[in-house]
Amino acid sequence: MKNLFTAVALALFIISCGNAANYKEDANEKVNSIADLESVNIDTAFAPAPQDEEQRHFDKVKQIPKKQQPVIPEWDKKIIKTATLNFEVKDYNDYNSSFREKVKQTGGYIAQEEQSQTDYKIENTLTIKVPVDQFDNSVNLLTGTVEKINEKKITSQDVTTEVVDTKARLEAKKQVRLRYLELLKQARNMEEILSVQSEINDIQEEIESATGRIEYLTHSASFSTIHLTFYQVLNTSAKDSDQPSFGTKLSNAFRNGWNWMGEVLTGFISIWPLLLMIFFAFIVYRKTKNIKTKQA
Repeated sequence: MKNLFTAVALALFIISCGNAANYKEDANEKVNSIADLESVNIDTAFAPAPQDEEQRHFDKVKQIPKKQQPVIPEWDKKIIKTATLNFEVKDYNDYNSSFREKVKQTGGYIAQEEQSQTDYKIENTLTIKVPVDQFDNSVNLLTGTVEKINEKKITSQDVTTEVVDTKARLEAKKQVRLRYLELLKQARNMEEILSVQSEINDIQEEIESATGRIEYLTHSASFSTIHLTFYQVLNTSAKDSDQPSFGTKLSNAFRNGWNWMGEVLTGFISIWPLLLMIFFAFIVYRKTKNIKTKQA
């Protein structure tokens, strides 16, 4: 019996020692795993799996900035724009002061102005120059507050081809002038000098003419033209009463009579050979008639 208890105790001791060894081994494994976790870099620990070569190349390509498309410059067109406006305003003085501010606002200027007044209406006729990029805006500003538009006409003339052609001919003339200048240096006598200098002068005139033409077309294309006529009706009943006063009639009659006499005198002078022939024919006729009278 005593031996039985000894055997059971020995078995329990062996089992407990095995469990303790297992527990110690498990504990060591847990400690080692914790140490391994602490030594691992968090950034790399949670990094995505490495991509293949093709995918990495694709990502690099996406990071490269796209090449910007080349900007094609717009063709430098030379277009001469012209507008003709004729309208009635409610208040002449008010519009006459306001439209000048509108012209200054668009960067334009008044090139010509003519005012007139009759019993029927007061009228102003102007030629306005405005920058080509403000042409449409200027037309809208000038016609925005009018009473009645009688005429509104807009025309455009493309002179780009003429400007390009003139510039090309100008450059060609300059090259020809340079060649003549070289010939002038090689001239051996006065006759050759005068001949070459004459050609140079002709070419210089053509160059100046072409330069002036280019400047004119360029300015005309840069500043558009607006022919503006506006008026205010002062007396509606005076529209049909076109009968002038007695003094006006007398002045017109004197002027018309003088003009008529001038036309008659001019007509007689223009046919002086015929009048001279008639005069000589008359003299011959008189002499012949006198001779026949004496013979009778």
